[in-house]
Amino acid sequence: MIFIQHYKSPLGGILLAADEIGLTGLWFDGQKYFARSLPDERTETETPVLLAAKHWLDIYFAGKEPDFLPPLHPIGSAFRRSVWDILLQIPYGQTTTYGEIARQLAEKQCLPRMSAQAVGGAVGHNEISIIIPCHRVVGTNGSLTGYAGGIDKKIKLLETEHADTAGFFVPKKGTALCHSMLIAAPRRNADNEQSLFPLKI
Repeated sequence: MIFIQHYKSPLGGILLAADEIGLTGLWFDGQKYFARSLPDERTETETPVLLAAKHWLDIYFAGKEPDFLPPLHPIGSAFRRSVWDILLQIPYGQTTTYGEIARQLAEKQCLPRMSAQAVGGAVGHNEISIIIPCHRVVGTNGSLTGYAGGIDKKIKLLETEHADTAGFFVPKKGTALCHSMLIAAPRRNADNEQSLFPLKI
């Protein structure tokens, strides 16, 4: 049985889903791949897992680092779960790259190399946003590539964690580009791409 609850965050509505083991989904309303794994049969009721997840979100959106994780039960292939395990190791307020995750996976599996593109696919299909922090993964050159919840939310989540965003930028071409986060006449980097934080707005 799947249980669901709705949560109102400063960044918009969130849908939470859990089974008897742990949290299976956390999606921003209307995001890419929204509730794709959610079965038709589900019950809207509060459970200990969902209560713990909402408590975690309360602390997080208050600008603090939660000192616990709610029970998690992400559903996916062995490869995707291995990527999500690495995401959980990214410290609060810090970022890593798809390439670095690929390097770590290759090292763990005793492989000469691992595709950063394959890692990106697994990161993008993370069903438990925020708590499994896929928003902390950026391009090797500092570019903010597609985030299922939207680039605007990725930016806000990093700001919530007081992450060092110097050098990050939104590519001219990319998924979920949020123009509302950029103001007129922003700074440009060497590749003539818009800087992520030209000014605070």
